[in-house]
Amino acid sequence: MKVAIVGCGGLGNVHASCYAQIPGVTVVGVCDTDRELVQQMAERTGATAYESFDDMLEQSGCEVVSVTLPSFLHKPFSIKAAQAGKHVICEKPIALNLEDAADMIRVCEENNVRLFVGHVVRFFPEYAQMHDKIKQGALGRVGVAHAKRIGSHPGERRHWFKEDDKSGGVVIDLMIHDIDFLRWSIGEVKSVFGFRKVEGFVDYATATLVFENGAVANVEAHWGYPGPFTTAAEIAGSSGVIRSDSSKTISLQVRKAASESSSGPFVDIPQSPGYRSPFQLEISHFIECIRDSKESLVTARDAYKALEIGLAIEESARSGQAVLLNHSAQEGSR
Repeated sequence: MKVAIVGCGGLGNVHASCYAQIPGVTVVGVCDTDRELVQQMAERTGATAYESFDDMLEQSGCEVVSVTLPSFLHKPFSIKAAQAGKHVICEKPIALNLEDAADMIRVCEENNVRLFVGHVVRFFPEYAQMHDKIKQGALGRVGVAHAKRIGSHPGERRHWFKEDDKSGGVVIDLMIHDIDFLRWSIGEVKSVFGFRKVEGFVDYATATLVFENGAVANVEAHWGYPGPFTTAAEIAGSSGVIRSDSSKTISLQVRKAASESSSGPFVDIPQSPGYRSPFQLEISHFIECIRDSKESLVTARDAYKALEIGLAIEESARSGQAVLLNHSAQEGSR
């Protein structure tokens, strides 16, 4: 399978590394307006370097295009690739507003190509294990969840991250990871209440999500944190608690509620999954879905719903009021 990459920055190089490890996949074109970046990736991959995206679509022979550009460019490049008959693997968020996201889904469907969106947290072993435990009923009825994601401000290196109309800010770019994970694991969100504070290179947001099944989640995202990048999640149910904290050496801890036969109040079951790059798992999965016409673990509809929730949190933060989700909105399926 022949693939091309538009956007030769950090994530573009991550995608290139992933493709290099998939048998039968060849990177045939790379594109960027930065001549130095595109030449470096061309040399690394053996692909042809293009400064024109149109030329790459017409001349490279690619069947799939990775869109690893800044978020505000996701729509135009994804749509152009779809109209050229290419499958699209787009980084998250799918877009910065629901109209653009719906257009991307629609155009891909009309051109009979697949649209994949890189919500990579679903491919992190510890998050996948938490999801599986919840779905298997190990926690009983889920009641309360907490999730956080904190790190330095990417705008210190790439200024467009500081502009909401280009990145979406900390909610749409960072918190959206946990929004997608929680919706995937717990279910549809009924309402949100959000708070956001931006000052210089500090962008902090917190949100309360109320799910249709009655569960409640508190989610935190912080750009500008002076320490290392950290993620954590804890989900409590009627039968137990499950937690993961990247700052701890054990990647996943499950604490089961005591049964009558247990000798103590909890039984700890530490999990230490073998590590493969989540991006490698994700990209390999997307290619497999194209080859075998399989449904993806994360669909374009999932990406749309995560964006919808994130935008509702932003609306709540501006208004100071809770926002109800409109489930009659666009429902993409691919």
